[in-house]
Amino acid sequence: MSTTNPARPAEQPQTVPVRPTRSPMSRFVVPRPLRPGQGSTLLRHLFWVAVAAAVVYFVSYGIDPFRNYQLATVAAYLCVTAGLTMLTGLNGQLSLGHGALMACGAYTVALAQNEFSDRDLFGPWRLPISLALGVLVAALAGALIGVCAARLRGPYLAGVTLAVALVVPAFTTRFADLFNADQGLSVYVDSPPAGLGPYFPPERWQAWIAIGAAMVSLLVVANLVNSRFGRSFKAVRDDEVAAKLVGIHVARTQVLAFVVSAACAGLGGGVLAVISQSVSPSVFGLTLSLNLLLAIVLGGLGSLFGAAWGALLLVLLPYLTTEVTRGFDLSPRLANKLEGNLPLAIFGLTLIVVMLVAPGGIQEAFRALGRTVRRRWRRT
Repeated sequence: MSTTNPARPAEQPQTVPVRPTRSPMSRFVVPRPLRPGQGSTLLRHLFWVAVAAAVVYFVSYGIDPFRNYQLATVAAYLCVTAGLTMLTGLNGQLSLGHGALMACGAYTVALAQNEFSDRDLFGPWRLPISLALGVLVAALAGALIGVCAARLRGPYLAGVTLAVALVVPAFTTRFADLFNADQGLSVYVDSPPAGLGPYFPPERWQAWIAIGAAMVSLLVVANLVNSRFGRSFKAVRDDEVAAKLVGIHVARTQVLAFVVSAACAGLGGGVLAVISQSVSPSVFGLTLSLNLLLAIVLGGLGSLFGAAWGALLLVLLPYLTTEVTRGFDLSPRLANKLEGNLPLAIFGLTLIVVMLVAPGGIQEAFRALGRTVRRRWRRT
């Protein structure tokens, strides 16, 4: 009986690793140096925040107390406009109730500061804790509104947030024993630290507090926008159906955007309460919510630089209109009417002009101007 040997498997050819060849000139190539923080988004933002804080620190020494007060007010509004820009410009949710969220933070800070003072609890830790409580309460309110508004779109969402803005005065009136109704609350604020000197201006100290809060808000929002959450915000804004198809939870993303924006509004309201040392429902009415929305549209929707322009306009336009009306010989009754209504009219007129000249807002106009200058520079 004959036996046949099984077929031997074909031998695999052995591969010899080839060493990569280096160019003779590669050893002379000098690597490009990294810009500060280029390798990390967080480090880059920390670098620019530190630069901005240092600039404002030196500027505060060269201006008078009233300008420091204005600078602190701009910084307080910047906390709010940064969060609102992320919510409306990047996530596509329209909010007309951010004035009410500012009121949540402001009243929480006022109640906490006054409670600490009544219990004779003093120390540098009081104000940070009060501001943190204001942020927490506003974030919880934002989470509640965000959950209710996650199923709403367009004018229905605007209507819900509009109702929130109208509820705050009624709420303070209903619980007058706690919030002192229309008269509001006074806010106890500590004097500047003794290490700064006996004659250190309190307005400069308040400006430093407000600038620190604004830098924290900008840092958080900028890092969130440049993360995967920011990409999810933009995807939901552009097309919710496509966002669902790629695995993005639309409702959760919208609630997260509302919570972060509300937390920034609470921080801005708390800082504003510290600056003015008083809180009243008339300050956080519907007009403030409309002005905040107009500010981010004027500055440039979806841009943090646009949020800075908007915060600056919120302070400068009423101040300039007041200075203009004082230059005319008007009756006290007419002057009071103009002082209350003229800033809003100027705001609306400015919005119309900017939308006709630069539909993308002030920041987009500066970008277009920069592109034009660079093109002409390259040609020459």
